[in-house]
Amino acid sequence: MTMVQSNEIEAEPITSVLIVSHNSAASLRRCLTSIEGSIPRQQVEVIVVDNGSTDASPHLDTEFPNATFLRLPRYFGFTKAANIGARTAKGDYLLFLSPAAEIEPDTISRLASYLASDPDAVAVCPLLVDESGQTASSPRALPDCDSIASAWRSGRASFAPMPIDLSATAVAVDYPQLEALLVRKQFVRGMNYLDERYGESWSDAELCYRIRSAGRTILLLPQVRVVLHPDNRQAPGNEAEVSADSAVGASVFISKRKGFLAGLKFRLGAALYSLGQAFLLKDPGFQFSRLSKILSGQKIDGSH
Repeated sequence: MTMVQSNEIEAEPITSVLIVSHNSAASLRRCLTSIEGSIPRQQVEVIVVDNGSTDASPHLDTEFPNATFLRLPRYFGFTKAANIGARTAKGDYLLFLSPAAEIEPDTISRLASYLASDPDAVAVCPLLVDESGQTASSPRALPDCDSIASAWRSGRASFAPMPIDLSATAVAVDYPQLEALLVRKQFVRGMNYLDERYGESWSDAELCYRIRSAGRTILLLPQVRVVLHPDNRQAPGNEAEVSADSAVGASVFISKRKGFLAGLKFRLGAALYSLGQAFLLKDPGFQFSRLSKILSGQKIDGSH
């Protein structure tokens, strides 16, 4: 029998970085370059789920041989793509990271160390700042039914940001976005990963709600900062598909919180709103297309 020397055994990573990317070659290259500078790099696994890109993104694997690229044949939506990556991750911690993010060499280790030190926390996140160092995105309160309805009709998830004490070591928050969020993988696996009844929208709110309903916390570390560069990417598909996906996802979220009938009421209300807007001749082509997709339950998941 051949014995393997202990120093030849590859250690399992502590943190798996999960990047869901679509047509973001320039941003993704910058993001991966910043991750390659992480200390210690051997404790970090990098998984890029290329969500059906048609730009140069699929060819970046030759530039970053230490990253694992999972190429999807078409756009599967954020939720399904994230689950594909999460199920392959080997680390104890899972860092959801936007391709528009740029990290410092100690970002991942600081986040992981803090999460390891606090048994009550399920997730930690950095402060997201722009290139000038100003806060770029703040955690928000978890949405209720009314705020979700308003966000859907306006097309903007403009929930009120939570005030953050920037001098604090850690601040409990409800709803940070997934541009940079480190989560215990055991918790994500315990909830059977992200619910794929969501397509492009609302699975982030679901994850945060599940953490809070379990009596656990999400902590923002204001002293750990990640630069979030401008990113104008949009999900493939027309506006009607994107809006219908948001409505269907919102109805799933509401039904989980308030019951099946509440979710059905929201979905029917979204359909009637689209019908009313069509009768008012407010872009009737868009409204009727959105209406049919809402009634059919269409979401962005690669099935259409």
